[in-house]
Amino acid sequence: MRYKLLQEGDIQVCVIRHPRTFLSKILTSKFLRRWEPHHLTLADSAVASATPTGYMENSISYSAIEDVQLLSWENAPKYCLQLTIPGGTVLLQAANSYLRDQWFHSLQWKKKIYKYKKVLSNPSRWEVVLKEIRTLVDMALTSPLQDDSIHQAPLEIVSKLLSENNNLTTQDHESIIVAIAPLLENNHPPPDLCEFFCKHCRERPRSMVVIEVFTPVVQRILKHNMDFGKCPRLRLFTQEYILALNELNAGMEVVKKFIHSMHGPTGQCPHPRVLPNLVAVCLAAIYSCYEEFINSRDNSPSLKEIRNGCQQQCDRKPNLPLRLLHTSPDLVSQEATLTESRLKPVIVTSNEIHVEVEHNNKANQKMTANVGNDSEPNLIDCLMVSPTCSTMSIELSAQADRILGCYVEILKMLSDYDDWRPALASLLQPIPFPKEALAHEKFTKELKYVIQRFAEDPRQEVHSCLLSVRAGKDGWFQLYSPGGVACDDDGELFASMVHILMGSCYKTKKFLLSLAENKLGPCMLLALRGNQTMVEILCLMLEYNIIDNNDTQLQIISTLESTDVGKRMYEQLCDRQRELKELQRKGGPTRLTLPSKSTDADLARLLSSGSFGNLENLSLAFTNVTSACAEHLIKLPSLKQLNLWSTQFGDAGLRLLSEHLTMLQVLNLCETPVTDAGLLALSSMKSLCSLNMNSTKLSADTYEDLKAKLPNLKEVDVRYTEAW
Repeated sequence: MRYKLLQEGDIQVCVIRHPRTFLSKILTSKFLRRWEPHHLTLADSAVASATPTGYMENSISYSAIEDVQLLSWENAPKYCLQLTIPGGTVLLQAANSYLRDQWFHSLQWKKKIYKYKKVLSNPSRWEVVLKEIRTLVDMALTSPLQDDSIHQAPLEIVSKLLSENNNLTTQDHESIIVAIAPLLENNHPPPDLCEFFCKHCRERPRSMVVIEVFTPVVQRILKHNMDFGKCPRLRLFTQEYILALNELNAGMEVVKKFIHSMHGPTGQCPHPRVLPNLVAVCLAAIYSCYEEFINSRDNSPSLKEIRNGCQQQCDRKPNLPLRLLHTSPDLVSQEATLTESRLKPVIVTSNEIHVEVEHNNKANQKMTANVGNDSEPNLIDCLMVSPTCSTMSIELSAQADRILGCYVEILKMLSDYDDWRPALASLLQPIPFPKEALAHEKFTKELKYVIQRFAEDPRQEVHSCLLSVRAGKDGWFQLYSPGGVACDDDGELFASMVHILMGSCYKTKKFLLSLAENKLGPCMLLALRGNQTMVEILCLMLEYNIIDNNDTQLQIISTLESTDVGKRMYEQLCDRQRELKELQRKGGPTRLTLPSKSTDADLARLLSSGSFGNLENLSLAFTNVTSACAEHLIKLPSLKQLNLWSTQFGDAGLRLLSEHLTMLQVLNLCETPVTDAGLLALSSMKSLCSLNMNSTKLSADTYEDLKAKLPNLKEVDVRYTEAW
C-alpha cells in the first residue's frame, strides 16, 4: 500500500504527562501548530506541563525522537503511535489504521532523512560515505510514501555534499553518479547536481557514465521539461551532454542517433515537448558562441545597418557613414576633399567587430550625380553599380567554433523530420539568433540548409514562415535575398523561396507589391540571367498592373526581351491581353451555369473556348471546383455574381478573388470549407451587397468585423455558424 507524506494539520494528538501513567492520563486535542520542516509540533511534551489551552509551548525536533513504534498491546488505545523522546513518551492517535500507518512511515522517513543529513554533512572516509549514499537511495526507492520530496531530498543531500567537497577523485565522482542513478529515472537533478554533471561531461566526455547514466536523464528532461527559464541549469546540462556525445569517436553520428531516439521510430514524434526543448538548447548554445561579441554592443552596428552596408553616426565610432546608394551632400563634400589614399580598402575598428569598406570610384560618381534631388536612384543604375562591399569579420575561439558546428548540425537534423518542420519553422520565424551570428558568414552558410528545407516544403504553414513575422521586421526571405547579409549564392535560394511562395496562396497582389517595392532590382537581375521564376514574376507584375511608373515598366519589358525565356513569356502575356480585349469587344453571354460535378479543368476549358468578356453571373454550385479555379475567375472583368454553393472552394481562392474581383456584388459561399482566414479578406470587396456564409466556419468576431467594413452589405446568411 502506498501512503502520502504528512502535510500540515493532519494530526490528532494524545498527550502523556508521564510515561509510567500514560494509559490512564490521555488527553486528546487537534493539531493546530504548523508542520515545520525541521520540527514535529505536538500538543504537549512528556516533560512539560500543558498550557491552559492544552497545547505545548515548544515543538519537538525530529532529531529528538529516539524511536517511533506502533502500539500493539491489548489495552492500548486504537490507532496510536508511540514516540519516545528524552524524558518521556508522546502518543499520536489517528482516526483509522491507514492514517496511522501514513504517520508512522512519514515520521520514520523524517527521522532517517535528518540522520543522513548529519552523517553526510561531515564525511570522514569516502568509502563509508558511498555506502551511506547507497543505503539512502535504497530507502527512498523502497519507501511506501508517495511524494516528490521522497526522491528529491536524497538528491539534494548528495548535491550539497558534492558542492562542499571539490577534492574528489574521478573514481569517486563516477561511483556517486552510479549510486544515485536509480533516483534520476523519474526525477530532474537539482541545480547543484546539474553543475556537477556538467563538470563531469566537460572533464570526462568519453566516460561510460555519460552514455549509460546521463542518457536517460537527458531524455527525461527533453520529454518532460516545461520551462527551461525556471531551471536554466537543466538546459546547460543537456547542452554539455550533447557536446560530450560529439567528443566520442563517431562524433556527430552519435548525436544523430540520439536525436533519432528522441524523435522515435515512427513518422510522428509522440513527445510534443522534445522539439521546443531541443531548439531552446540549440539557441542557448549558439548564443553563447557569440557572447564575447554581444557583451560589447555599445558601438556595434545594428543588423539593418549591416544589411545596408552602413554605420550610423549617432554616438558611435567610427564617424564614417557607409551608405550604399543614398548619400548626403555633407558626405559628398567630405569625399571630394579626401586624398587618393581613400581609394584603398579601409579597416574601421569598433569595440566589437571590424568592418571592411571597399570604395568603388564609379559608384561614388553615380551617387554624387544623384545628389541634389530627393528621388530614388535609377533602377537600372542600382543593378549596374557595384554596391559598397561591407563584411563583418568575426573570429570565434576553437571551443566556440566546435559548439557552433555541433548545434547548427542539430538544427539541420531537426529540419529533416517532416513532422517537426512546421513547428521548427514557426520557432525560427522571428529569427531568434543574435545579429552577430547573422553577420557571421560561416553560421549563415551552414544555416542555409535549414532555410532550403523550409523553402522546399510544400506545406504553406512551413514556407510561409520564411516571411517576416510582422511588418517592418526582416525575415529569412529578406536575409537570404540578394543584398541581404546572408546571401552568398547570387539569389538562387531567393528564387526558390519566391517560387514556392508564389505557388501557394501568396500569389497575390500584396506579395507582388512587396516584391516590387523591396526586391524589384534583384528580381530583374535574376530575370536578366534567365531565371524562369523571376521572369514569371515580372510578367505577373505587368499583368496585374503592379508597376505604375512607365519608365519602370519599359525597363521590365526590356529585361524580359533580353532572354529567350523572357521573350517567350512576354509574348504569351501580350497574347492573353489581346485575347481579353477581343473577348470584351465581342461580348458574349451575361449568365453561365456550369453542370454539376464539373472540375477545375472543365471550367478552364469552357472559359478558354468562348467569349465571356460580358459575363456577369456565374454559378458553380454543386461542382467539384477548388481554389485553383480562382486563377480563371479573376480574368472575368465584368463578373458581379458568383455562386460557389457546396464546392471545395477554400481560403486561398477567396483571398485571390478579394484582390481582383473588387466589383463583385453577390457571393454565395454556403457549405464551402472557407474559414475566418479567408473570410476576413472579403473586407476589401466594398461592392458586396449580398453574402451567403451559411454552414461555414465563420466565427462571431469575423462576422462583426465584416459588417463594420462592408458598408453596402444588405443581405447576409450566417445560419448554422458560430455567428448565428
